[in-house]
Amino acid sequence: MTGTSPYLRARHAARPAIYAHRLLAREQERAGALAAECEEVLSLTRELLRATGRARLLADPPEDSRLLAQETLLDAYADAAMAWARVVGSLMALSGTLLDLGEWDEVRRLAAVLADIGEANAAADLRIQLGKAIWDIYYDHLRRIHIRMSPQEIAGSLATLRAVLRDVPEDFPDRNREVNRLLVPVAGAIYQLLRVRAAEIPPDSRVGHIASGGVAKYPEIVAVSLDELAAEFEALPGDDRGDDR
Repeated sequence: MTGTSPYLRARHAARPAIYAHRLLAREQERAGALAAECEEVLSLTRELLRATGRARLLADPPEDSRLLAQETLLDAYADAAMAWARVVGSLMALSGTLLDLGEWDEVRRLAAVLADIGEANAAADLRIQLGKAIWDIYYDHLRRIHIRMSPQEIAGSLATLRAVLRDVPEDFPDRNREVNRLLVPVAGAIYQLLRVRAAEIPPDSRVGHIASGGVAKYPEIVAVSLDELAAEFEALPGDDRGDDR
């Protein structure tokens, strides 16, 4: 673990076991692949704790003991490092099963565990995989966003874009930029709706600005821009939004 002492701190080393125990308690009745992988994490964590404890004892022997050979100490540290690698590898295998099952919340929790135990790169990679899986679910709707949408289609597109920002981790490359790009045709569709319905466009309206691509260079404000579009669309009378109300 990066940033820790040579032997792994027990509190951090136990985090994978805590996560696996919680997940296993939920999955034991199924006794499927997920439960088996949780058991593997627990078994490997036990090996890890034994190896790290041995390394700690060798690094700090009693005063009346002879100094142990350097090779023995190095072997103990190597055993601990290998045990740690197996634990992390097992967690990544578990993450693959969770992704296949569509357990998005569990994948987020597992990414948080990896980040907490010092495996920031593995956590980031997992969040990117999660982002791709979720993005693929919304892709069909995203690709059908265009400037001549009906009110119902506009409402659906706004809901989908909000769901993408909510569910897809920010680690997913170009998430904000892609959503920002899609705001332009959504804003264009709202602007066309306002013109067709002869609705009064407020002086401070952001619809025209966004429709012209005015926010394309600022993906960091994508959530604000989406909220602005949604607010103006939702402020229209129900009939103008295509509602039955």
